Amino acid sequence: QVQLVESGGGLVQAGDSLRLSCAASARTFGTYTMGWFRQAPGKERDFVAAIRGNGVGTSYTDSVKDRFTISRDNAKNMVNLQMNSLKPDDTAVYYCAAAVSAPSWPLSRRISDYIYWGQGTQVTVSS
Repeated sequence: QVQLVESGGGLVQAGDSLRLSCAASARTFGTYTMGWFRQAPGKERDFVAAIRGNGVGTSYTDSVKDRFTISRDNAKNMVNLQMNSLKPDDTAVYYCAAAVSAPSWPLSRRISDYIYWGQGTQVTVSS
């Protein structure tokens, strides 16, 4: 069982930055692919970014490329999402999630592949 706790959300203006963090309770944290997803009001939960267990490979949805950066610190069991140049369309509840993975597997963007989820943190971007 892996517990995930997100933090760092808030209310910001368009163009501002936020850094989300996710603390994980897992002895083998470095074996999990970690992902960030978001869900806007009235919409489905969507993939945002993912990072391999060893931190080498990353993947982003097109709308956040060049603005968001996912990173992890396996020594601290943490994964972060640095969000720059925020837009009102980025407003959503952001969720951290963990997926079992192997080094040879492609980074997954599928919600069904992620078996552990945090409670989410609200990000609101005003125009």
